[in-house]
Amino acid sequence: MIQNIKIILSIIMVTLSALSAYSQMSVVTDSKNPVYGNIISEENRTECTHKYAPYRHIVSTPVLPDSADVCLHGHKAFWRAGAETVGFNIGLWAFDRYVLKGPYAYISWNTIKENFRHGFEWDDDHLHTNMFDHPYNGSIFFNAGRSNGFNFWQSELFAIGGSAMWEMFMEREYPSTNDIIATPIGGAALGEVLYRTSDLILDDRSTGGERFGRELAAFLVDPMKGINRIVTGAAWKKRTTPGRRFGIPPISVELSLGGRFLSLIENDEGSRGGAVAEINIEYGDRFAETTKAPYDYFSFLMELQGIKSQPLLSRVEITGRLLSKEILERKNVNLNVGLYQHFDYFDSDTIRPERNAMYFPCSVPYKMGTPASVGGGVMIKYTPSKLMSLDGYVHLNGIILAGVLTDFYRDYHRNYNWGSGFSVKAGVNWALSNDRLSVRLANQFYKIYTWNGYDANYDWSLTPEGKPVDVQGDASHSSFNHLEASVNYRLWKRLYLTGGIDYYSRRTEYTAMTIHAGNTTISSPIVCSKQLGFHLVLTYKL
Repeated sequence: MIQNIKIILSIIMVTLSALSAYSQMSVVTDSKNPVYGNIISEENRTECTHKYAPYRHIVSTPVLPDSADVCLHGHKAFWRAGAETVGFNIGLWAFDRYVLKGPYAYISWNTIKENFRHGFEWDDDHLHTNMFDHPYNGSIFFNAGRSNGFNFWQSELFAIGGSAMWEMFMEREYPSTNDIIATPIGGAALGEVLYRTSDLILDDRSTGGERFGRELAAFLVDPMKGINRIVTGAAWKKRTTPGRRFGIPPISVELSLGGRFLSLIENDEGSRGGAVAEINIEYGDRFAETTKAPYDYFSFLMELQGIKSQPLLSRVEITGRLLSKEILERKNVNLNVGLYQHFDYFDSDTIRPERNAMYFPCSVPYKMGTPASVGGGVMIKYTPSKLMSLDGYVHLNGIILAGVLTDFYRDYHRNYNWGSGFSVKAGVNWALSNDRLSVRLANQFYKIYTWNGYDANYDWSLTPEGKPVDVQGDASHSSFNHLEASVNYRLWKRLYLTGGIDYYSRRTEYTAMTIHAGNTTISSPIVCSKQLGFHLVLTYKL
């Protein structure tokens, strides 16, 4: 129940983000930046759209931040940020201990000493707990620093400290190796997205019902910022400037709703159908000049499903630019290279009844998450004529930590292997300049290596403790690929009909395993699963 509440809250936060971005169109002009206006006319919209991408609808004319607001947000409050980090941990522990009465929350000085004595080990929580919930908690720690004047890199220290405090002091379970990686690093990705989104929502010039609505929405998006605004009185103080740390950057939001059909196409005929919704946000200018400001450009995607037996939250992707340099800028060509942080989460569940458990033991197509990933990227745009535009990207990333579905290892909630590796992402968009029609093609390939496995051929029933848990999982290497293609056709103004396909494939070779079935022996078995999906949705571009 608690996990579902967290997911629902995350959905509300991103939905509010989209609506708040749209609401910026109605605020007054920034007096310190008269060359820019917040109200975007159709003429300005066309100009912005042409500058950034024909298929990208810019919600509001970009506005530079006011110098007074930049100065205001630069004031650092270390002790308040530290108290909020510690206070959040204590509050969460109290809820787990006295409301949920979770056995892991019954801590004592002896459990704390034992945590330090034993040290870190790999845990066996659900994939969504480790890959989404813990990074979200990390975003709370991160934004304790961010909303108290610290920059991106300084705020990461609060995320590390908050995570370490929880692992060593606040649970009677041994500290988790994967959590101390995923919580602060994934928390920085989620935290900066939520922090910048809440910055868009707030306007210190507003009053009455509008002010209350903005403050409430910002609180839900970024609770730590909301708490700080209440503590300092900024939540009700009227100022002559909007109070936005980043002004209003170029931002586009797409909301999609429709139907989706899923089918397994490897050895099975299972299929499912139902509703699907997607939120896609692009913040900033991907072709900006040389910059060292983390996340002045990012993209955020969240996919939700209403399909029988499938998880509600099926996909989350964040790509945040850490720094970049413009290589080429000409009349019809732009080229930009940079360093990017990536956060990826893919989740599915049973489509068909379980079949031959010896050879095809897993009835789930795929599960995969990379909360800690960073690498180089190239962005390019080519406009050969006024009638057509092409833009694309290529990213090569090192994956510090990943979790990928396993067909064999099972312990507690674990049905995935921990590992690390690399990923390659590439995509291209083709669009008509009048935005009547656009086509998107993208592919993501991940290679994950699990090296700290266990002897799967040993009879663990002979061991009183049973199968070991302090392992990454099955010794294996997995490849995971996601190919998607979609077509957007404008029906009316900013309403589009979107049709597309996506293809998920996973291939895992279990390098230290032998299966005996009668007279047949299989060494290093290879298990593949493939899923094909079709979707038809209505997309509204704000």
